[in-house]
Amino acid sequence: MAEQNKLEKIVALCKRRGFVFPGSEIYGGLASTYDYGPLGVELKNNIKRSWWKYFVQDRIDMTGIDGGIILSPKLWEASGHVANFKDPLVECKKCHHRFRPDKLKDTSKCPDCGGEFTEAKMFSGLFETTIGATEEGLVTYLRPETAGAIFANYKNVLDSTNLKIPFGIGQVGKAFRNEITTGNFIFRTLEFEQAEIEYFISPDSDWSSIFEKWLEYIYGFADLIGLPRKQFFNNEIPDKERAFYSKRTIDIEYQFPFGQDELWAIAYRTDYDLSRHQEASGTNLEYFDDTTGKRFIPHVIEPTFGIDRTFLAVLSEAYDDNDGERTVLRLSPRLAPFKVAIFPLLKNKPELVEKARSVYNELKKHFNVVWDDRGNIGKRYFSQDEIGTPYCVTVDFDTLGESDSDKKDTVTIRDRDTMKQERIAISDLKAFIQKSLE
Repeated sequence: MAEQNKLEKIVALCKRRGFVFPGSEIYGGLASTYDYGPLGVELKNNIKRSWWKYFVQDRIDMTGIDGGIILSPKLWEASGHVANFKDPLVECKKCHHRFRPDKLKDTSKCPDCGGEFTEAKMFSGLFETTIGATEEGLVTYLRPETAGAIFANYKNVLDSTNLKIPFGIGQVGKAFRNEITTGNFIFRTLEFEQAEIEYFISPDSDWSSIFEKWLEYIYGFADLIGLPRKQFFNNEIPDKERAFYSKRTIDIEYQFPFGQDELWAIAYRTDYDLSRHQEASGTNLEYFDDTTGKRFIPHVIEPTFGIDRTFLAVLSEAYDDNDGERTVLRLSPRLAPFKVAIFPLLKNKPELVEKARSVYNELKKHFNVVWDDRGNIGKRYFSQDEIGTPYCVTVDFDTLGESDSDKKDTVTIRDRDTMKQERIAISDLKAFIQKSLE
């Protein structure tokens, strides 16, 4: 299928089946905002849980925090966001739509109406908010990234744990940017979720080797969630385009339906962040190495991940409509919103419904499962394929032992991807499904 057409189909599926809804739709919508529906929140949470387990819980050199969205404005002044988090903006004199010049293919005319542009002016990407009962309260900002709280709590984490350098702090949470140029569905929005790691190392360490190990570890996460490495491209940012404090930055780009663009990133930020916060706060953020007796400001390697972009990449990779014959989301079982769907063969046969309900209730203790008794079995299969459910279990008359006593207490289980069916004992269902999630 044409790639842009594929994106349109994904957007339509997301709305129709409850993955992603346009924000504030009943009021005419709000540009570049989206809400995650019943299936979308399950998929997104599964991505976040997989990230947290892989990057935080599975490593002995990692821990995590959940910092605030509203932080002291002094933090954002120290980090440079207040002064530098700005981009040039041009406005069409005719339709008054605004654009970032670096995102335009043709800067001579407005892409919406063909009108002439104003001279470029700088605009802030920060969302301002006020703390206090009056308009003259404290002006601060909704955080533009999640890393700020990690640096602010670096000393607290050191004092409350037994971690020794090298170690990292991870966080997943909301961030907000006053983006003018948005689009491509949930790829670039005003409100989004990030997962970030600040990995603290000694200035004497072999940072290049640590950087490469983290880069490879990041690709292990791609393998885990079903994103093939051939779809990625490491965009090595040249010296003149990097921030002055960064010694190396790679934008990890992915081939989306609309083209190749940044999905994740990794940067070596030296000691810039902690040095700035030490200077601005007056708090000593030096690390004491009790092995060498040295004190130093730790350097930082920062892997960062767009959760919403990862959600879109996962959907893009999983979506398959087989040229219009059958729409399937080939999601990794660990990410699928529902792990298994339970069907009674006929919904008007009480004995089938009762048995199917017992299977449903037992599996519900262990997995997120769904009950489906709408229409015929074929339609139920196609419905579950469309939302990525890996397995469908049908309770039929053989399950009751009415037609074949040897098949009593067995069910038919169907594989989403192969469409193959097999009989399996009800007592073996938990282990069968659990194995697919490993």
